[in-house]
Amino acid sequence: MSRPQIAVDRNSPVPLYFQVAEQFAAAIHRGELAPGDRLDSELRLADRLGLSRPTVRQAIQHLVDKGLIVRRRGVGTQVVRVEVRRSVELTSLHDDLLRSGQRPSTSVLELAVVRCPPEVAAALGVAPGTEVQHLRRLPFADGEPLAVMENWLPVDRVRLTIDALQRDGLYGILRAGGIRIRSAHQLIGARAATGAEAHMLGERRGAPVLTMTRTGYDDQGLHVEHGAHIYRATRYSLEVSVAER
Repeated sequence: MSRPQIAVDRNSPVPLYFQVAEQFAAAIHRGELAPGDRLDSELRLADRLGLSRPTVRQAIQHLVDKGLIVRRRGVGTQVVRVEVRRSVELTSLHDDLLRSGQRPSTSVLELAVVRCPPEVAAALGVAPGTEVQHLRRLPFADGEPLAVMENWLPVDRVRLTIDALQRDGLYGILRAGGIRIRSAHQLIGARAATGAEAHMLGERRGAPVLTMTRTGYDDQGLHVEHGAHIYRATRYSLEVSVAER
C-alpha cells in the first residue's frame, strides 16, 4: 500500500473530502504514487486521517471521477495512468504537458530538408518538390511515449535544431523566432495503429489511435507549418467546447 502524507485542516472552508482528494491527486502528479500503486482501504484511511468513512469514500469517488484511480474487485483501489486531456486550441503538446504538471521529453526521429510531397505542398501553399524542413518526433509524458508527430515547415521562416526541439518544443522555437500561430485548420479522426506505430508507442498492433492533421497560419495569414500526428487513445483525449450561436 502507498501512503503519501495527507494533512487536513478542519478550520478551512474547503471541504475535508476535497482536501484529501487534492493531496492524493498532487501525489499522483508528482510521481509519489505511480500507476498500479494501491491505496489503503477506506476503513484504514478513515482511521489514519481521523475522518469518517463517508468523507473518505467521497474523496475516493472524486479521484475515480477524475480518472486518477480505479476500484477493482479483489484488488482494491489502484492508481491508473494519467490521461492527457487536451483542449482543441492553438497550443502545443509540449506546453500542455507542462501546464498539466507532467514532464515532457522528446526523441527526434528525423530532421532534414526534403522535397515537399504533393499532398503536403497543397497544405503549405508551395509547389510540389519545393525544399521544406521535415521532422518526426516521439514525445513522452513522464517517460511514457504518447504520440508520433510529423511536421513540415518552409525553410525560410525558422531553422530547427534537434537540441532546441528537445528543449523547447516546436511552438517554443517558433515563438522564439517571432512567429506565432494565430489560426489553424485541424482534422481529427481515428484508426488502427500500424505495426511500426504500435511498436514506437508501446501498444499492440491494431490498437486504436487518434489522428490529427493541422495546418497553422501566422497573423498575416501565411503558412507556418503542417503536421500529421497520431496519439495513443489509451492515454490521450481531446476536449471540445461548443456553444449555440
